[in-house]
Amino acid sequence: MENFTAFNPTKLHFGREVIDQLGEVTLEFGKRVLLLYGKGSIKKSGIYDKVIKQLNSIDADIIEYSGIKSNPLVTDVSEAAQIGKLNNIDVIIAVGGGSVIDSAKITALAIANNIDPWAIMKYKVKPKSTIPLIAVLTLAATGTEMNGAAVLQNPETDEKIGYVSSLNYPKHSFLDPEFTFSVPKDYTAYGVVDLIAHALEAYFGEGKASLSDRFVEVIIKEAMEFGPMLLKDLKNYEYRANIMWAATTALNGMTNYGRKNGDWGVHDIGHNISYLYDTAHGATLSIAYPAWLKLQKDRIPERITKLGNQLFGTNSAEETILNLEKFFKSINCPVRLSDINIGNDKKAEIINQMLKNKINGMVHQFSDEDRKAIVDLMM
Repeated sequence: MENFTAFNPTKLHFGREVIDQLGEVTLEFGKRVLLLYGKGSIKKSGIYDKVIKQLNSIDADIIEYSGIKSNPLVTDVSEAAQIGKLNNIDVIIAVGGGSVIDSAKITALAIANNIDPWAIMKYKVKPKSTIPLIAVLTLAATGTEMNGAAVLQNPETDEKIGYVSSLNYPKHSFLDPEFTFSVPKDYTAYGVVDLIAHALEAYFGEGKASLSDRFVEVIIKEAMEFGPMLLKDLKNYEYRANIMWAATTALNGMTNYGRKNGDWGVHDIGHNISYLYDTAHGATLSIAYPAWLKLQKDRIPERITKLGNQLFGTNSAEETILNLEKFFKSINCPVRLSDINIGNDKKAEIINQMLKNKINGMVHQFSDEDRKAIVDLMM
């Protein structure tokens, strides 16, 4: 086991009506609030009204920035940061899923340090402080509500990349499973895939950590048990709660302790697919993970076999991959690019994107031939 430092400063409020604490918590940081959210679904679901009620209860001065899209854009972050600076805000409240909260993390850094968001994402500058961030989660998937990671894309550079900093952790996160009741069936399934993929990125990282391995295995088993039941009963509170907490624990640090790092090569593949075709993040991962495992099955057969033995009771790398694909299919997630209507006519474009951005893992490195092969395996 590697040396490690366990660190997670986010105070997480989980359960029914935890939003009733939002006003009091916000007041810890001030009354000038930058409220970030997506394209309006929180207004249809009633979540927006609950947030505003809480902020009005403390006479908050609310400045809104809406329209954050899935696969979030750095241009939105730049605009939100400019608004935040002009209004001298005290705190950011992000209401949404991973795209909104990730955008808020980089917005907070850009405001506090008066620097360009993309320079942050490219590690060209090192922020020294941030604006306090409160997250109100509406989609169980990314785990961003309890970690220091953020992902943005930039059309000018043809990149979708991640940035990690201890400054990025939300001060508080509010997780009410009822806030995910309105998430449609397909995006609920993509969230299940996303949390599984996060657990696997740790599992295929560097370093032996038996307890962290067990955390990974149990988190994935939780997802495979409650995910299918949830998809048949989208307003079941207990199913939503179990998936929501599994998604948080899949990427709040506990699966990585004792390792040097995770791998993240599959996410790099997925980010480039979603950049090109605006594909849902989880859908790219259910396509990319089986392909990645096929590429690696003769390189790390023991590791893949061990995973399959724990999850499916199988005894070979091939059976592990087959069963993972079978599960993804069972929850109606794609396992080939053709499943999302991306055919061979796009093959050259995808390969060029993979080669241009040098997709790679932190542990399992890709050659250019691997980058070409992974595209074939996804077709």
